[in-house]
Amino acid sequence: MKNVRITGSSGFVGQNLIPYLKDKGLTIQPVLRKELENIQVDSLKDSDVIVHLAGKAHDLKQSSNPQEYYSVNYELTKKLFDVFLQSHASKFIFISSVKSAADSVDGILSESDKPNPQTDYGKSKLMAEKYIEQQVLPEGKSYIILRPCMIHGPGNKGNLNLLYQFVKKGIPYPLAAFKNKRSFLSIENLCFVIERIIEKESIPSGIYNVADDEALSTNEVVRILGNSLGKKAKLCSIPIGLVRLAAGIGSWLHLPLTNERLYKMTESYVVSNHKIKEGLNALLPVPSREGLRTTADSFKELK
Repeated sequence: MKNVRITGSSGFVGQNLIPYLKDKGLTIQPVLRKELENIQVDSLKDSDVIVHLAGKAHDLKQSSNPQEYYSVNYELTKKLFDVFLQSHASKFIFISSVKSAADSVDGILSESDKPNPQTDYGKSKLMAEKYIEQQVLPEGKSYIILRPCMIHGPGNKGNLNLLYQFVKKGIPYPLAAFKNKRSFLSIENLCFVIERIIEKESIPSGIYNVADDEALSTNEVVRILGNSLGKKAKLCSIPIGLVRLAAGIGSWLHLPLTNERLYKMTESYVVSNHKIKEGLNALLPVPSREGLRTTADSFKELK
């Protein structure tokens, strides 16, 4: 039975991953934040696998001190990986982000694309990735860097919940004129991928994107949310130029629709998951639409 140490256990991914792995018969030991900041080789005693979830999330309001991203996402990862190299643990799984590769995508994002992050969040994640890649691995050790796209699941809010509230209140979705597509990642698929990496010995060290199989347009997502509510979603195709003007005014007056929010809701961001499925020699268990429906159904219980 493998002993798995997990950082960031109190976050959304950690709260879902820990019971998932326990159900698979794995022994789980969380690494508390205070312990992580003072991590020593003895801290990883008897550990077989390290799953590093802890990090500073992307702040869309841009109110964070930029240096916090580097001290948390880079320095803590560097410290933990250095200790891993000295420990008896054999595998290090680092949860990075597709934002370490690109803030916007033209076409389909793959692992071979040259990284070009523009935010401190993405840059700090990329720095951590590069540090891991540059270290000499002792025999018997490996690392897996996962770049998940937008993760969703029961209990997780964000832009999906905002769309859900539009549909629930019967408000027509006003951005139907934007023909974007984006990749999503259900929390169950992410947990499945991590568990398979823990159990599979032969997956090569490297970087792997993680996404559901099918990219969906926002209009399709709105329809899925409507189906969850048992109603037909209303789609309104307001001219794109007029919407962008309203978003500009919203940014100036601090209204709900801002340039940043408009971009996040209408951008195309499609991610290839071919490499991780090939490495695991497995299909993802949850189809894209089914995962989104499960998330939508969970919104009914949120206050």
